[in-house]
Amino acid sequence: MTQVSDRLASLSPSATLAMSQKSNELKAQGIDVINLSVGEPDFNTPDHIKEAAKQAVDDNFSRYSPVPGYPALRNAIVTKLKNENGLEYAATQISCANGAKQSVCNTILVLVNPGDEVIIPAPFWVSYPEMVKLAEGKPVIVTAGIEQDFKITPAQLEAAITPKTKALILCSPSNPTGSVYSAEELAGLAEVLKKHPDIIVIADEIYEHINYIGKHHSIASVDGMKDRTVIVNGVSKAYAMTGWRIGFIAGPEWIVKAVNKLQGQYTSGPCSVSQKAAEAAYTGSQEPVEEMRKAFERRRDLIVNLAKEVPGFEVNKPEGAFYLFPKCSYYYGKADGNNTIKDADDLAMYLLEKAHVACVGGTSFGAPECIRMSYATSDENIVEAIKRIKEALAKLK
Repeated sequence: MTQVSDRLASLSPSATLAMSQKSNELKAQGIDVINLSVGEPDFNTPDHIKEAAKQAVDDNFSRYSPVPGYPALRNAIVTKLKNENGLEYAATQISCANGAKQSVCNTILVLVNPGDEVIIPAPFWVSYPEMVKLAEGKPVIVTAGIEQDFKITPAQLEAAITPKTKALILCSPSNPTGSVYSAEELAGLAEVLKKHPDIIVIADEIYEHINYIGKHHSIASVDGMKDRTVIVNGVSKAYAMTGWRIGFIAGPEWIVKAVNKLQGQYTSGPCSVSQKAAEAAYTGSQEPVEEMRKAFERRRDLIVNLAKEVPGFEVNKPEGAFYLFPKCSYYYGKADGNNTIKDADDLAMYLLEKAHVACVGGTSFGAPECIRMSYATSDENIVEAIKRIKEALAKLK
């Protein structure tokens, strides 16, 4: 028998992981590929965090942890949320998982029943709709184009809400666009949500510390929203710890208890050593975080200025994360004699094959007119990548 479950058959493979794999395959053949498809910092984990992990091994943190994570880590997260975000939580309102990705999925699985609707602003991270489908819910996509800086309006949110709406997933700073909702914009969305008190907000804030506007704003900080918001965050992006796999949720205790019950049945607590490293990340020096943020901001300015010089690209200026999401539909229908560009995925594949630059087509992000480029790479790579892209696109007529 080779028949997989209907649940699995309904899911799409991850476009970001697929493009990264194709890039690695070309590299293995000796081809010089510049990879702008990967959503992770190119920096190493700060030394004091690595030292904490080594100490944890020596101290024999090698056994199962509590399902929601060690109390010391959860208390460190409580302190972080109070000091950085002005939000008061108890340790019982924190649950740690194997990355923020699992934290998002856990939350969706404990909230969504078959047929429930989850509002997802587009462009979106590729996994959000798939997670909703996994829970047998219905993704309701609300599109915000580059002309509105890829951010939905209160009117759009209001129009998408129905009696079946269970949740809203809000990602700020955004993957894939780098757009950041201001405090005023979040307050506007909250005014709509206050008319619908049963809707839960899943606030994915994993890129919180990679922002270029001076301060991160959480919708949980808006009056009346904390008790109906699940904050998702973790150490992956801010501390260059993608492989350590530690994320968390902070939210109403009834949701956290449900997540703990679910997680206890299919993964239990996250890696013990990684938890001690994450604790050091939150309690130790934050200077490396700021150093990385400054580097990303410099790269943001570099890639934006260069991409604006690419004929046919429409470019905005991201306020966070490390992605550029140019509109490139100008090239649809054009050809180089052998290849005709039908959509963003075609264009991304063309750039990989002809320019040896890996980026990701926007179709899987809910924005088929755009491509995603990660600038989590060196200045030299950014300059060379845009040069190659301009040369390859010039051949399309």
